[in-house]
Amino acid sequence: MTDSKLPGSVPATEPVEISNGLSLTPRMKLLLEVHRADATVSLLDEWKLKRSLIDFLKTSFSHSIIVPEEDLIIKRFRDIKKRKRDDPVAHGSLFLRDLGFVKACGKIKNLGQDEEEDIVVALGKKFLEWRNMLVGKMDGMEVNLAGVRFRLSVSVPFSDDFERMNKEWEEFFAFGGTRGYSRGAKQEPDTIIISGLPSRWFAEPRVSSKPSMLVTHTIFSTLGKIRNLNVVEDDDLGKDADEENGGIAAGLQCKIVVQFERYKDFYNALNILCSRSLLKEGSRLKSDYEVTWDKGNFFKNARNLPQEKSVRKSATGPGQHRNDTLTWHAHASRDGPNNARTKRFKE
Repeated sequence: MTDSKLPGSVPATEPVEISNGLSLTPRMKLLLEVHRADATVSLLDEWKLKRSLIDFLKTSFSHSIIVPEEDLIIKRFRDIKKRKRDDPVAHGSLFLRDLGFVKACGKIKNLGQDEEEDIVVALGKKFLEWRNMLVGKMDGMEVNLAGVRFRLSVSVPFSDDFERMNKEWEEFFAFGGTRGYSRGAKQEPDTIIISGLPSRWFAEPRVSSKPSMLVTHTIFSTLGKIRNLNVVEDDDLGKDADEENGGIAAGLQCKIVVQFERYKDFYNALNILCSRSLLKEGSRLKSDYEVTWDKGNFFKNARNLPQEKSVRKSATGPGQHRNDTLTWHAHASRDGPNNARTKRFKE
């Protein structure tokens, strides 16, 4: 991504190329819960529900919304006999990756002198309008499957809702939740946490399948100047993530924590990471990662961890992956008295 195409200037409906053959492609994600809507105790037929919802999306709006079967995930709860009457019987996710219906809703009007910026804002509004309309139409709708009725609960995941996160951190800092943040009078977040990423996409080719600090730093530097960086294997998503992330098995994913030098870089990076999936050139895999902002002051707490749990990049050469956790600090190279200029890595 070139300097002329900064994250904040990319429409919500357009992909963003970063580096190492990786790109961020836009999508809408909705969370689904399925409840019983009648007194029957028949098991849910996931395939029939999927076909019913796919047909609904194709025929119920001014523009057809085409959803491949693999982008609609419905899974019954295993402990169905132990669940209460009002508990959901199934859950899942809906991914809308072809967003042509957002751009097809008429021409963008009232463009000002800065036409490109106006288009970015207008498409962002249309994206949110469509997402809100989908939630409004689908949340609470009943589906009749061969005489058995079910009711849907539909919501936007927190990790896809940039406006909600923005409001949360504004309230967090406004009402005294600033423990550990002491860099000046104005308190602002600066750290992003991304989980569920394929480890091998951040590894050094032909060296290791584990994520490399050097490669990870190169990739995320396209989104802004980095102060601190941490990479760790991510098993938090559990077995349910295997299907929802296109077959990435637990233990083959990583979690990346990025602290930016400037609030503007943090803001733009989080904005562009929300409602997008990660793709790699030459791979059919789509990484539907989760992203959020760090309210726990991760890097201040990380400095208090035992040394074997956290290592600085200056002490770890490329290709060396003996630690499950890698941490890089931008100020590590500034400590030496003979450094005439700041170096990112010590060879």
